Amino acid sequence: MSGFPAQKQKQQPGLQHEMDPQPAVAEDYKAAGKLKGKKLFITGGDSGIGRSVVVMSAMEGVDGITIIFREHEKKDAEETAKLAEKHGARVRFEAGDVADAEFAKKAIDNHMKEFGAIDILINNASEQHICDSLNEIDLEQVERTFKSNVLGMFAITKFALNHMQSGSAIINTTSVTAYKGSQQLVDYSSTKGAIVTFTRSLSQQLASKNIRVNGVAPGPIWTPLIPASFTEEQVEQFGKKVPMGRAGQPSEVAPCYIFLASKDSSYITGSVLHPNGGTIINT
Repeated sequence: MSGFPAQKQKQQPGLQHEMDPQPAVAEDYKAAGKLKGKKLFITGGDSGIGRSVVVMSAMEGVDGITIIFREHEKKDAEETAKLAEKHGARVRFEAGDVADAEFAKKAIDNHMKEFGAIDILINNASEQHICDSLNEIDLEQVERTFKSNVLGMFAITKFALNHMQSGSAIINTTSVTAYKGSQQLVDYSSTKGAIVTFTRSLSQQLASKNIRVNGVAPGPIWTPLIPASFTEEQVEQFGKKVPMGRAGQPSEVAPCYIFLASKDSSYITGSVLHPNGGTIINT
């Protein structure tokens, strides 16, 4: 797929059920029981890459999943839960602001009461806002973006770590913009750079406990963030500038998370995977 119909959503981070075409969730994915019996806690798991990760995790045998989302995303979260439950997973979902420390702690506590463990933590919640000039940027928007993308990750991880044992995995969603920058997404790309550094630093802190910390830096992927961020004209051209000439689908990114959550990556920590359609990154 090399282009998309013109479309625009008004609310961040966007809704999957309003997208045309619908993103690919788990097309052609072949599971192998790599995560059998594991428990997953994921922020931003209602749609886009998060939905694909949740569904593929269920296919791989994860049997307890908590999805954190924002209130307006409830319809997407319910659909994601249904898709995962078809593969035998028990799913609970909870709406709230991950940057709110009280909510973050409560969400982790509720997960533990239901499932008793956190084997896989995925920090995927994110938002982005277009701005062509730093002179015109809304500083309240900058604060919201950092709270959503960075402070929420700190809060959730802080409280989750109290329950994570040896062999657990933390996976953080960063972005290709962390490495090459973005003219229109200065604040967003800055948060994604912070996530890379957080990932590397925390991996060193937790290595002796055998808790691995890695990241995934997607390129242009067809998720609800896109029509919620860009103009209709930009959506039509989305993804065409990468070497592969097209945007990626969530189903092409989620296997990175499965790999990093499984024993297949048991000797990998502090690293970032780059499903980006061919953009060369100097890491």
